[in-house]
Amino acid sequence: MKQGKSLQALGEELQRQRRLRKDFLAETSSLEMEAGTTGADMRILLDDKVQTFAISPIAHQQIASRLQIPFRYYQKMQTEYPLLLEENVNGWFSQNPEKRMLRVLDGKVRAFLSDRYRRLDNLELCAAVLPIIQEMKGAEIASCEVTEAHLYLKVINKRLKAEVGVGDIVQAGFCLSNSEVGMGSLKVEPLVYRLACKNGMIIKDFAQKRFHIGKQVEGDGDEAYELYSDETLQADDKAFFLKVQDTVRCAVDEAKFQLTVDKLREARKIPIEHDPVRAVEELADKFMLTQAERGDVLRQLFMAGDSSRYGLIQAVTAASQICSDYERATESERIGGEILSAQVPRALLTDLSHKTGMKNVTPFRPELAMAE
Repeated sequence: MKQGKSLQALGEELQRQRRLRKDFLAETSSLEMEAGTTGADMRILLDDKVQTFAISPIAHQQIASRLQIPFRYYQKMQTEYPLLLEENVNGWFSQNPEKRMLRVLDGKVRAFLSDRYRRLDNLELCAAVLPIIQEMKGAEIASCEVTEAHLYLKVINKRLKAEVGVGDIVQAGFCLSNSEVGMGSLKVEPLVYRLACKNGMIIKDFAQKRFHIGKQVEGDGDEAYELYSDETLQADDKAFFLKVQDTVRCAVDEAKFQLTVDKLREARKIPIEHDPVRAVEELADKFMLTQAERGDVLRQLFMAGDSSRYGLIQAVTAASQICSDYERATESERIGGEILSAQVPRALLTDLSHKTGMKNVTPFRPELAMAE
């Protein structure tokens, strides 16, 4: 499992973001993009004064999506013809005016969202769930981080563990994630932590989600204005986070953990359907792994010398620890869970081999694979 910030550093960063963040509600007719060769800015008319902010990559994606501009074409204009991008965006802002929420941090528009977007922020979430985690016997935060897109808290429970094989112990846990910028719901996903190599695998099948959908923000006129937290919003959030606390209390479910362990045990008996190189190539094509990620997974598979489905899962989750990007590392941990969920039962593989004439795969030999 990739390590992020310490819990103290995470708290300091969330408090810093809370002090500096700003949220605005604006009619798109009061917005103006100013594009150039070095980047693009968003100009907002606030109280007869123009404020200018840079635009983050996430906000660019959201603007393109809302205006129904294919993102590859949006990027092409951004790099090759900025004035055309400016003309396109500003034209559609004026042609189809609507209210949007703009979330700003560190001088950047970090999100371009619906006026129904519910602000469930990371600092409040941590304040609600950290006391619950501390109350859970045997629980500890194994990794935490805040990226431009998400907050992550990865928790393991040392009291709930099982053997997948002799001496191969895994522990139960969960991954809590939230996005302040519209990149997904607030989620609690089961996590399995392997002690031998400190790999983490996230199981999406049993995830519980809370969505950022609220009441439409009411405002008068077409002018942009800054949004603040009011008492009504705070009361709604309090009720919401009480539900989140209940979800966290039940996040480590012994029955679901045992189901996952049983699947892992079965995965140890299922050989990779092709030679390791081809298996990793197919995996990379399905999950759009980069060339570097393909190489990392293949190396981990060679080093472990395990040609089973279980070995492939562990290669993917071990490679996640090498990722420089925490966001991508977490996605790799989810890919490990997807491989497990999609595994073909051994009985079915045997049945297919009889019907199709397929033979069992030759056991994996690293020295031969490396020689090729």
